[in-house]
Amino acid sequence: MNTEHFPVYTVSQVNGYVKDLMDGDPLLTGLLVRGEISNYKCYPSGHHYFSLKDEQGSLRCVMFRGDAARLRFRPANGMRVVAFGRVSVFPRDGAYQLYCAELLQDGRGSLDEAFERLRRRLEQEGLFDPEHKQPLPRYPGRIALVTSPAGAAVRDMLRILGARWPLAEVLVVPVRVQGQEAAGEISAAIHHLNNRADIDLIITGRGGGSKEDLWAFNEEAVARAIYLSNIPVISAVGHEPDVTIADYAADLRAATPSNGAELAVPDQGAERRRLAQLNHRLAQALQGRLEAGRRELARLKHSRALADGRAPIQDRRMALDSLRRRMGLALRGEASRARQALDSRKGQLPLALNARLSRQRGLLGRLSAGLDAMSPLKVLGRGYAVARAGGDVVSSIAQAAPGDRLDVLLSDGVLACEVKKKEERTWR
Repeated sequence: MNTEHFPVYTVSQVNGYVKDLMDGDPLLTGLLVRGEISNYKCYPSGHHYFSLKDEQGSLRCVMFRGDAARLRFRPANGMRVVAFGRVSVFPRDGAYQLYCAELLQDGRGSLDEAFERLRRRLEQEGLFDPEHKQPLPRYPGRIALVTSPAGAAVRDMLRILGARWPLAEVLVVPVRVQGQEAAGEISAAIHHLNNRADIDLIITGRGGGSKEDLWAFNEEAVARAIYLSNIPVISAVGHEPDVTIADYAADLRAATPSNGAELAVPDQGAERRRLAQLNHRLAQALQGRLEAGRRELARLKHSRALADGRAPIQDRRMALDSLRRRMGLALRGEASRARQALDSRKGQLPLALNARLSRQRGLLGRLSAGLDAMSPLKVLGRGYAVARAGGDVVSSIAQAAPGDRLDVLLSDGVLACEVKKKEERTWR
């Protein structure tokens, strides 16, 4: 083509021309557009950027800070709204968009309605019951990350897990986290991990995105796989405001993937400090025990028992004597009280009982006299003697031989005698 006969325009001129055309069209300078909010973002500048979509298309939108300040609600992905504004071209990008001046709510979006329907149904089935939640292992040995291997989320989780608890082994299970096949891959990965015996914890999730981007984690298959998992599951999807069905079914919901990694493992620095504190407390306790032992040893070293080995025996003898005196006093007191009681009741006893008591006293007297007569001392007093050889009583001549020395016990002393001869006699 020969460009000499045709004018040549710059990109900026073309974008400016299209902008002028749109700005001059009365229809585009003030129109109402109904749609569902998607890819919503609010920047620190205060400007709001989002898209309006329906079943067939999507329209980029921007709402500047001054107009957004008049909003009476907080826009969110999936919300159905009616936007008023003008359509124009941004010359730098050559892309047209709707510059919103006002935004009105127009009911809930279809994704929100589907989310609520599924949430209510699964909640009624008990998939979100707190009693079903499993506690997380305090020190997991192997953690499985069910997520996209190419996203920033997995890199953040690996970095945090390695920094906080390098003892844990991390297994990345690659799955798609967006699109029609994502839910099936996520649920299949969770089922597969439950067939292994070496997995202590599962973290599933992805980074932020629109409601459509996160929808795989709102699928029933993923929720049921999490519910049926015998391994504790942390759901770490999107940003903090994003809430998915997986969050309800999981044993623990994390605000972000990074937060999920933080919740999964302890902080090695904090654990080291805790162990140091325990070690310090143990050392203090042992030192206290040693000091107490030293004090006890010093006390025993100067105790009376070690200074005088007979002291404990003497103490116990004195205690025994005291008990004997107390027992004697008690027995005498009891006997005295018994006699007094008997004397007080004597006059009341029947005559037959008094007669029997007299007979028993007489018998006691006779027995006492007999015992007294049989006393060895009494026998010796009547002229008898007792011969002993080496401490044994000699009762037969067979126990002694001529020349043996005998001790003869009399009533008032002992005679040392020598056997001259012995004769066998029978006394009649």
